[in-house]
Amino acid sequence: MTLDSQSPRFTAERQRRIAQMLREQGRVEVLELARLLQVSEHTVRRDLLALQGQGLLQRTHGGAVTLDTQRLGLGDRAAVLADAKAAVGRAAAALVEPGQTVVLDAGSTPLAMARALTVRPLTVITSSLDVAALFAGDPQVQIALTGGTWQHANRALWGPAAVAMLANCRADWAVPGACAIDAQLGVSAPDEADAALKRAMIGCARRTLILADHSKLGSTAPFHVAPWAKVHALLIDEPWAEGEAAGLPIVVAG
Repeated sequence: MTLDSQSPRFTAERQRRIAQMLREQGRVEVLELARLLQVSEHTVRRDLLALQGQGLLQRTHGGAVTLDTQRLGLGDRAAVLADAKAAVGRAAAALVEPGQTVVLDAGSTPLAMARALTVRPLTVITSSLDVAALFAGDPQVQIALTGGTWQHANRALWGPAAVAMLANCRADWAVPGACAIDAQLGVSAPDEADAALKRAMIGCARRTLILADHSKLGSTAPFHVAPWAKVHALLIDEPWAEGEAAGLPIVVAG
């Protein structure tokens, strides 16, 4: 980036510029914004706080990330609404009983659930190496990896081999990652291969949990994952009036 001699001077213009950079890049840093916009770091932090209040971003140490989390890698996604994801993960983990089998997708919220799973014995089927690594040293957890093609940005295994492996599995719970959630259209994902893997997870399990922070609610993506008829519970971090009006099986994490 180079210094822009036409940097915006007024608050509204400056904040529009920051929002545009977030849409284009997915994340911004305070020091770089201060240099580009020719204002103090304090002013940038104040702008980020205002934009966070409008629901446009999540502040992080030294900057901010967009709430359009599909633009981010898994590490950056995990930093968005981390406390909310941890609460949802704990509420989901509390539903699992000893001896059950759980299919866990890759993603920051299923990973939060994995961290909260303390019941033993347990069988975990997963497409995520991060999830598998959590249980690798625990003799009371049986781990099965789906196989498939490595997806670097999502740290997940996708593709026909993963779908074929899941066709031979049976589980008590499926926990596919939720990319977009609509009260009428159900759950969807932006990538066709990812959506196919999530459908395979749902197809091999007795019950399905959809975990989401509020940034995923009221949105849709191109590829269908699940209708609400196939969802046992939608665990979210705060009440959702539209979902409640539609009669969805909502559980608000405490």
